Amino acid sequence: MSRGLIMLVSSLMVLGSACGYQLENGGKIWGLLVAGSSGYDNYRHQADVCHAYQILHKNGIPDENIIVMMYDDIAYNEMNPTRGIIVNQPNGSDVYKGVLKDYTGEAVNSTNFLKVLTGDAKGMRGIGSGRVIKSGPSDHVFVNFVDHGAPGLLAFPRDELYADDLERALRKMAVKRQFARLVFYVEACESGSMFDSLLPDDLNIFVVTAADPHESSYACYYDSQRQTFLGDVFSVMWMQDSEKEDLLQESLHHQYEIVRTETNTSHVEEYGDLDVGSMHVSEFLGYQISHKPKSFKTKLPPVNDAVPSHHVPIAILQHKLEAAVDPKEKQEIKFQLHRTLKYRHHMESIVSDILMLATGRDEDKVQELKVNGYKLSPKQFSCYKKLVSSFSEKCFKLSDNPHAFRQLYILANVCGHEKVSMKSMMNAITKVCSRQPRLRGII
Repeated sequence: MSRGLIMLVSSLMVLGSACGYQLENGGKIWGLLVAGSSGYDNYRHQADVCHAYQILHKNGIPDENIIVMMYDDIAYNEMNPTRGIIVNQPNGSDVYKGVLKDYTGEAVNSTNFLKVLTGDAKGMRGIGSGRVIKSGPSDHVFVNFVDHGAPGLLAFPRDELYADDLERALRKMAVKRQFARLVFYVEACESGSMFDSLLPDDLNIFVVTAADPHESSYACYYDSQRQTFLGDVFSVMWMQDSEKEDLLQESLHHQYEIVRTETNTSHVEEYGDLDVGSMHVSEFLGYQISHKPKSFKTKLPPVNDAVPSHHVPIAILQHKLEAAVDPKEKQEIKFQLHRTLKYRHHMESIVSDILMLATGRDEDKVQELKVNGYKLSPKQFSCYKKLVSSFSEKCFKLSDNPHAFRQLYILANVCGHEKVSMKSMMNAITKVCSRQPRLRGII
């Protein structure tokens, strides 16, 4: 069935049933759901986004108002033992079924994301579905982004979205009155750094992040059959809450408080216009009138195996090693584990060499840059972008080496340090990384 026909049928079902939801002012709800990663180890990111789609869809938001960006390389991946099925929790239902994917593969990038978000239909012509958020001054917009992150940036499969560019886009939308209120849920490491001291509190934008500016977000629900993690703790918590609470009564801030308490692996944070937090969740996620919230006695799978997002590749190999019976298979997994740890150590050693050269072998400065956590100010993003680009191009391509995101805080610290120049760091990156081939492979 074509996307257009599916959307027509979906819209008719919403109009003709008791599950539609419309804002009191007559405005619409728009949803933009984005999984910014690719690769089977990142299964959980697309599972989170597919689950978010199911929630919005069941809550009466028509498909014509929901836009999904995901690489779409998980459901039919050769490593997926349940082809065509994606689940987001142990023994969970298929969250992939019915998901209408507007942008997949290489179309999932930061440039397209900003165009879709800001309603640039002309810029998206000929790409994917071409659909963009067409919200107006009476509408509410819900954005959910899930992927890797680092100080001041969110990752996409082949590029990065920087905080200053996102803030500029959101400010532009506010000035053009492209929404009445906008809510943004972000699942990523250091996700708080995308908004902390950057997002104004007068744009009618409310943001909740999985982690503060300096810490990792966490994966959970390792599945031995699929040999990967099914979800992320923050995402699992806000979606489980959305499925068991009465969204007509629950406020965004109440959901934030619940999720912050239940996400005991990282510090869930809120940013922007906190007054928006007093509004009901239903005003952004919709509400199914015939829906009966799940009983509080309903037993949901406990989260007791959470690991930092950057540790996922290691944790997966460790789980595989524990389950392996065949000696040859065990040996191969041990080799993969050893190689991955060796590559990570090699990367960290290269970064140390770069710092030593950039600081004139001043060990005190090197220690400062490795330990301190400077905030990126708007003026420092020019420096940061240049260093990240040089590091990715000459040392470790970020899209091929997710662990490299764990080193980017050092580059942010350089841009905030008064006695270490961007020029010296750029020269050090070029000199040190020209000595060795650029490392490739998932580490």
